[in-house]
Formats: sequence, C-alpha cells, structure tokens
Amino acid sequence: MPRTDKQVCIPPELPELLKQFTKAAIRTQPQDLIQWAADYFGAMARGEIPPVRERSERVALSNWAELTPELLKILHSRVAGRLIIHVDELAQMWKVLSLPTDLFNSVMNVGRFTEEIEWLKFLALACSSLGVTIAKTLKIVCEVLSSDRDSGPPRIPFSTFQFLYTYIAEVDGEISASHVSRMLNYIEQEVIGPDGLIKVNDFTQNPRVRLE
Repeated sequence: MPRTDKQVCIPPELPELLKQFTKAAIRTQPQDLIQWAADYFGAMARGEIPPVRERSERVALSNWAELTPELLKILHSRVAGRLIIHVDELAQMWKVLSLPTDLFNSVMNVGRFTEEIEWLKFLALACSSLGVTIAKTLKIVCEVLSSDRDSGPPRIPFSTFQFLYTYIAEVDGEISASHVSRMLNYIEQEVIGPDGLIKVNDFTQNPRVRLE
C-alpha cells in the first residue's frame, strides 16, 4: 500500500480555540454537553456571544434555579440590544442559565407572547416576579438596563421608563390610566433633568412620586 508523506496542517488558532471552549464548558457546566457545544460554536460562527456563564456569576450551582437581578442582567447582555427576540432563542438562553422552565412559561402566559417576543416587556414581567410592588419592579428593571457602573445610581432614558411603567400598570390592571399619566407628567416636568434620564432615586425616594 503506497505511503503518503502529506503533512496534516493544524490551524494555528485551534489550540487557543479549544482552550477557551474547555474553560467555558467547565464554567457553565451544561447538562447536555453536545447540544451546548453545538450552541457554543454556532454562536461563535454567527459572531454572537456564546452561551457561557460569566466570571461574575459566583453562585453555587445548587442555587442556579433562582432568578436574580444579576442573572437578568446577563440575559439582557445576551439579547444584545435587540427589541424583538424569537421564543426559541430566548428559551435556550434561559435554559443555559439553568433558570426554571415553569417561570419562563408563566411570563410567556402573562405577557401572551407568541413566537416573536418584545424583549423589554418580557424583561419587565420577569422582574415583576422579584418585585413585590411596581416601584420595586421598576427599580430592578432600571438596575438591569442601566449601563452605568460605579459612576452613580442606575439610570435609564425616561422614554424607556415611560414605556415600562405604562406596560406594567396595564398588566397589573389595578392602576388607572389617569394616575399613570399624572405620575409620568410630574416626573417629566419636575424631576427629569436635561439629559433625559431617570434615576432609581427619582421614583423611589421622591414622596410625590407614587407609582402604585
């Protein structure tokens, strides 16, 4: 049988690629490694953020089933600024973070979402499962959406706050549209500065702002 001397060429980036993949797998601890590997390299090929748990997620694996603002912030970073996300993609992101399926289904049912999900609405309802009151829910949403780090209290554009407050109040069903309008008008006229941003303190520590 003829012998070939053809040399096998190993791509120079392969060792580093496999090293990063191995570290990501150890950090994430996926239940289905093969499916997770397919999702990982699929995301890499599409130029998207792979489904990897962040280094900042220093939580015991036994506690991963509990939704937290930190996990929602990670989920938001993976949505990557999109307004609409497909249910299958979001469900996979949710699964990668080991969040409970029943909570995902509950948010889907409350929001009456179908295949195309408005991300901010889904996020608002997910935050409402952590917040006892509407003010608390909006505080959590603001913390998740804020891009500020250590420069001060979390803040978001007033237009985003207006959209979220109106939506949450509609879903709640116990707050009149006139009350919502009155509060938003007051905040816009008396509270919001020239930068158009609203801070958590603006609606949690101002006695004239009652969101309930």
